[in-house]
Amino acid sequence: MTNSATGPLLDVRDLTVTFTRRGGPDTRAVDGVSFQVSPGQTLGLVGESGSGKSVTSLAVMGLLPRRSVSVEGHVYFDGDDLLTLPRDRMRDIRGRDMAMVFQDPMTSLNPVVPIGVQVTEVFERHQDMTGEAARKAAAELLDRVGIPDPGRRLKEYPHQLSGGMRQRALIAMALACRPRVLIADEPTTALDVTIQAQILELLKDLVQDTGAALIMITHDLGVVAGLCDTVHVMYAGRVVESAGRRELFAEPRHPYTGGLLASVPRLDAPRGAPLQPIPGSPTDVLSWPDGCAFAPRCPNRIDACTGAPPPLEAIGGRTLRCVNPLPTAEEVPA
Repeated sequence: MTNSATGPLLDVRDLTVTFTRRGGPDTRAVDGVSFQVSPGQTLGLVGESGSGKSVTSLAVMGLLPRRSVSVEGHVYFDGDDLLTLPRDRMRDIRGRDMAMVFQDPMTSLNPVVPIGVQVTEVFERHQDMTGEAARKAAAELLDRVGIPDPGRRLKEYPHQLSGGMRQRALIAMALACRPRVLIADEPTTALDVTIQAQILELLKDLVQDTGAALIMITHDLGVVAGLCDTVHVMYAGRVVESAGRRELFAEPRHPYTGGLLASVPRLDAPRGAPLQPIPGSPTDVLSWPDGCAFAPRCPNRIDACTGAPPPLEAIGGRTLRCVNPLPTAEEVPA
């Protein structure tokens, strides 16, 4: 059991999520994922769509359906295993101590309820505020996240706000109780770069001002470079590489991590230089028990990649799941 006073604030151990369906094979969306995040730290979960990032966050928050879903492992927060808590206790923690910013604000907000009602509900549920006090706190919160004329916006519906304002409203709801753990699932998707920068700065300020632990889920490596302290790269439900941000960008070791970084356009590349996409599709995977899931797409594939599944090992200050990693700078021939 983890004590947050002496250890990490959130400690996820061997988290496994399996979706079952009658008459069909089970689907293991998350397979033995472990990570820790401490107060004031920003951790990035990176990978293509379908790698298991969002399912991991929903499992941590206790938001997956009970039927046809099996969740195993441990998620320790303040010494409690969240996966074993009763629903009422988890509802008290969710929103007050842990909060989540969802990917699509238009589907996350209730379209027939004014923004003000949705924000004040958080204060009423977790801080026993009512009436004018809750509305005043909601207006101050909208102003804090950069929404102009918050008094008027409280009366408006989600469709009357721009995409950036809706995302800010979601962040305001998540920040209402100054949570100790904030999970942001692709919070800048479909926003223009100016609004993206403002929202990322807002999240960075939250971590600095409150000492909250932030888990950033994204496929945008530019977001990771500007925000995260440590990075966990996921593929087919498993973590394949973990390292500090600087180490990961300077010297990726897993071929998948290298492929993700190589596919990002570079300002210093010659005009007309082609991008270097990862070959194949995220659906081209090998079952983990049969070897490395990335093997069908991997340019470094060798025979050992399709034997036993590679373990996650500590190598040179990082953890790596690969039998034929990319060479280090010292290993590259002169």
